[in-house]
Amino acid sequence: MPTGALPDPLYHLARQHLLFSGDTRISSLQRWLRIGYEHARALREALRGDALDYHADTDTWHIHPNADRQTDYLLADKLQRAAHLLQGSSALMIATGEGMAADSGLPDLRDAATFSHTWPAVAREGLGFEKMTSPQAFDEHPATAWGMYGQRLNLCRAKEPHAGYTLLRQWGQRMPHGCFVFTSNADGHFHKAGFPAARIYECLGSIHRLQCTTACGAHPWQTGHLHPQVDSATLEWQGELPHCPHCGALARPNLLMIDDGQWNPIRSTQQRMLLDMWLDSTPTPLVLEIGASRAVATVRNFTRRMQRRGSPLIRINLHEADIHNPNDIELALGAKDALKKIGALLQGTR
Repeated sequence: MPTGALPDPLYHLARQHLLFSGDTRISSLQRWLRIGYEHARALREALRGDALDYHADTDTWHIHPNADRQTDYLLADKLQRAAHLLQGSSALMIATGEGMAADSGLPDLRDAATFSHTWPAVAREGLGFEKMTSPQAFDEHPATAWGMYGQRLNLCRAKEPHAGYTLLRQWGQRMPHGCFVFTSNADGHFHKAGFPAARIYECLGSIHRLQCTTACGAHPWQTGHLHPQVDSATLEWQGELPHCPHCGALARPNLLMIDDGQWNPIRSTQQRMLLDMWLDSTPTPLVLEIGASRAVATVRNFTRRMQRRGSPLIRINLHEADIHNPNDIELALGAKDALKKIGALLQGTR
C-alpha cells in the first residue's frame, strides 16, 4: 500500500479485483465490495501508482503495466476461511474439471499446443482436437481415432490420483451426509481413489467404458479386457479394432464427443439420478469447485446452479479463479497445492 495511505482492510481486496477482472469502474468496485461510492472512489485513488495509472488527457484509468498480478495478499485468510467452511459443513459437493487431473500428470488435450505435442502424428495429418473428438473420427479415421484413445486409456491406467483425491475422500467421510462428485473428467481417477461408484457423476462419460457406434441397444461395457497396442510413430491401433459384443459393429469410448448424436447416455443418466436423489435428501452442501475452466463450462454451470440453491462456493483454479462474489472464496492455486494447504490447516485444528 502506498506510504501515507489509510490502512483500509479492503485495499488488497480492491487491488486484487481490479487486477484480475481488469474492470476499473467505481461501480464495479461498489458491487464487488458492497461499499458506497465515496469509499470505492477513495480505494481506487489509493491504488494510483500501485496497480493503476490515471490518464488525465482521456480521464481514464488503466492497469499499471508493472503491477503484480500474481500475489494474492489475502491468500492466507482465504485458506483459513475455506478450512473453516469445510470443518463446519455437513455435506460436500465436489465439482472438478481438467485442472484436477493435471496434477496427476494427465494433460489437457483441449489445448491446441498440448494436443499437438502429445499426438504429433495426428497433428501432422491436420487432424486437430475438434476433428478427433467427434464421432466422425471413428467413421473416417478409425485406426487413428482408436490409437489416440487407446494411448489415453493406457495413460489414465498408468497414472495414480494425486494426494488431493485422498484428502477430499477423507473430508467427505467425516461429514454426516458425505460427499458427491460431479466431474467432467473421464479418467476414472475418483473411482481409483476409492470414492464409492454410487457417489460419482461423470457428466461427459468415461474412457473406461465402451459403446457401440450403432444404435444396436447394447449397454456400455467395461474396458477391462482391452489392452491397447499403439504404433507410437503413426499413432495407429495395432490389431483388430474393438467391436460391439452384441452386434459386431465398431465400438467407441462411451464419451460425449463434439456434435455427438451417437452417445449412449444410459450410464451417465443413472449417475445423474443418484446425484439428484442425494441433493434432494441432503442439506445445502458446500461446493468445492476445482480446476473447472470457462472453455468447457459444464462444471461451472452446475456450480452456479448450486449457488442459486444457496450453497457456498470455494473455487480452486490456477488461472480462472474469479468469482466476483465476496461471500464465496476463490483460490488461484493448483488443485493439489490448494487441497494440501487446506488439509494442513484442518489438521492443525484437531
